[in-house]
Amino acid sequence: MIRDLNSIKAASDFLVGHWHAGTRCDAVPAALRPRDRAEGYAIQAVLEQKTDKPLFGWKIAATSIAGQKHIGVDGPMAGRILAERCFPSGARITLGNNLMRVAEIEFGFRMGRDLSPRTTPYSLDEVMDAVGSLHPMIEIPDSRYDDFVHVGAPQLIADNACAHFLVAGVACPDTWRSLDLAAYKPIGRIAGKGEWEGLGANVLGDPRIGLTWLANELSGLGITLKAGETVTTGTCLTPLAISAGDHVTGDFGPLGSVEVLIV
Repeated sequence: MIRDLNSIKAASDFLVGHWHAGTRCDAVPAALRPRDRAEGYAIQAVLEQKTDKPLFGWKIAATSIAGQKHIGVDGPMAGRILAERCFPSGARITLGNNLMRVAEIEFGFRMGRDLSPRTTPYSLDEVMDAVGSLHPMIEIPDSRYDDFVHVGAPQLIADNACAHFLVAGVACPDTWRSLDLAAYKPIGRIAGKGEWEGLGANVLGDPRIGLTWLANELSGLGITLKAGETVTTGTCLTPLAISAGDHVTGDFGPLGSVEVLIV
């Protein structure tokens, strides 16, 4: 049974307070700490009451086996992307007190129609039929925990699955629908420092599988994945270590690119 709503709100207020202040904590106080994924998601959901803008979309964290092992979880996690934390390609973003200090190159799917909760899982084909467009993305995650590697999935979910900033590129040409995204190799580049090749299959085997997982995760929570929302599906390559002054590009070849300047 999920804790009472006052405790859920208090846990959310605690984490959001750290988010806004740029500070961190060891853990959610024991009396408020989520005991399972469901409580983690209940705490996360309060975020939508703290903004007057429509939700930009969703992120998926821990989409690779290596990533899951690194933070001690047994599967992916969903997080909310707030509109005020999303920027267009070319934006300047302040790293500030960011703990993770990485940029992640990702595929993002903008939904063309709703996928409402239902009792049977959505198939990959059903989910892809609901997609309106594909976009190159750069996620800059962060955590409100000093030691995010060991707090566990419920607390990471409560902390919005390490969501922080997202930089969104323009829509890719429609030719993306005929491509094998699992075999696609986006390039992450930091000007003057190097470039690194990624692979779509690093995202749960295929970014489309990641999107399908997210649709079904939300369905199980009774949440509609809405038309107009964008899902960024997880990094295609090892997260790029960043610092102030870095110019980061996600180069998706014929599908376009996305860039951000870290200040």
